[in-house]
Amino acid sequence: MDDFMNRIEEYWSGFSFEKLGDILTYHHNTPILFSSGLFFFLFIGFLIIYMSLRKHLLTRIIYVTLFSIYFYYKSSGLFFFLLLFVATSDYCIARCMAKTASRWGRKAWVILSLCVDLGLLGYFKYFNFLRESVVSVAHELGYQIGNTSLQSLTYQPLDIFLPVGISFFTFQTISYVIDVYRNRIEPLRRWIDYVFYVSFFPQLVAGPIVRARDFIPQIYKMPVVTRVEFGEGLSLVLCGLFKKTVISDYISLNFVDRIFDAPLLYTGMENLLGVYGYALQIYCDFSGYSDMAIGIALLLGFRFNVNFDSPYQSATITEFWRRWHISLSSWLKDYLYISLGGNRKGKIWTYINLLITMLLGGLWHGASVSFILWGALHGVALVVHKSMMNHFIGFKPLGSEMKPWRRVLGVLLTFHLVCFGWILFRADSMQTVGEMLTQIFTNFHLEVLTQFVMGYKGVFVLMVVGYILHFMPKSAEKGFQAFVTRSPLLLQAMMLVIAIFVVVQFKSAGVQPFIYFQF
Repeated sequence: MDDFMNRIEEYWSGFSFEKLGDILTYHHNTPILFSSGLFFFLFIGFLIIYMSLRKHLLTRIIYVTLFSIYFYYKSSGLFFFLLLFVATSDYCIARCMAKTASRWGRKAWVILSLCVDLGLLGYFKYFNFLRESVVSVAHELGYQIGNTSLQSLTYQPLDIFLPVGISFFTFQTISYVIDVYRNRIEPLRRWIDYVFYVSFFPQLVAGPIVRARDFIPQIYKMPVVTRVEFGEGLSLVLCGLFKKTVISDYISLNFVDRIFDAPLLYTGMENLLGVYGYALQIYCDFSGYSDMAIGIALLLGFRFNVNFDSPYQSATITEFWRRWHISLSSWLKDYLYISLGGNRKGKIWTYINLLITMLLGGLWHGASVSFILWGALHGVALVVHKSMMNHFIGFKPLGSEMKPWRRVLGVLLTFHLVCFGWILFRADSMQTVGEMLTQIFTNFHLEVLTQFVMGYKGVFVLMVVGYILHFMPKSAEKGFQAFVTRSPLLLQAMMLVIAIFVVVQFKSAGVQPFIYFQF
């Protein structure tokens, strides 16, 4: 604890206008993160002013919007202008659509919105991938037809910076335009209100993807945070911090990254444990961010839907996708799967629509063959499961009514299918995927487990703790929230200080960006 207090003292003793300038300016290598001390320092100051403005609607909206833009500027620099452009574009398109009576005219506005949003997303995220694919095809064609000019083409990737969270805020603004087109919501009258919705900082850079019809009505309510909501929000922030900075970052830096960087240096047992470690890492990293985002929003008087619901407890792949990254999976269902026809055109088209949805879901995560294969794997698994439900009476889609032994077996099979997918998701190349699978199936060596436990004691303990916490019943989570809620304010403050202290002690290589920042 003395070390922790000394660090705080050193920080404040060294505070100067130069350090203030650093806080206000963008640094590529040090984005502002929920798990950083800087964010908590800024958030406390922000919250004090925010609560003093709670009765002044327009002033509060402008204040939060400016802070959100600053927050995004600290993550992506001048690309905050891109965020403002996307928000302004879809705000104007939705307003124009509302004044258009004809169905085809309204559809034209939707197409324009999709061209703008997906065009920007395609350029920043997929342009280099497409150029590389075109050059590869040209090379192959050149060798087949003997064209030396095609054979001599070279691929040089352009230096394109990927704005943080572009996949999230483009999907969010697309859903708004489509909901206006479907007459589910009325377009907003004020530009600043729409920028507030798109840029709201708790969910801006890594979700959850918040629907306009759920969020916008909350903008106009005076923020009132009850004792129960404060306790719930604080407990979510504490849980998120623990998941991200203690479990995810530690096992990543001290074990998982080493396995995926050089799988041939480790036995099959270590590779398999590395896969289990990554499954826990990505869950704790992403759900930890979601917990903090939901908790911070709740402290500001906004309630988001749950984004993760113990996904590794799923007994089927369908259940997994109803528990994992719920805001994305429901978005893909409502705005892609249903738009393609859903299950309205018969079994064959239902399966095709599922495959297309998951392939595009995989591509949403990144421009690489491995992400496409990851999406294809889950698409095929969903098709197989849906087919089994159609052919076997009593095969439940969520596994909720399975016999205990069938549910346990289903959880094991689903978990390992998902873990196989995580190899594709995490590996830097298909060569790495092949090396890991080769080691697991041909060079296993079960006896190495004892050496792993002894050599990676901290990693082993955190993996065991992480999976135990994940498989605990919901009542345990509710019990922790109730304990935090009932605690006196002083004890709640001490919990937060202790959490920050533990985070500081576990920081072995600086603040680690959240995995989904790259998407």
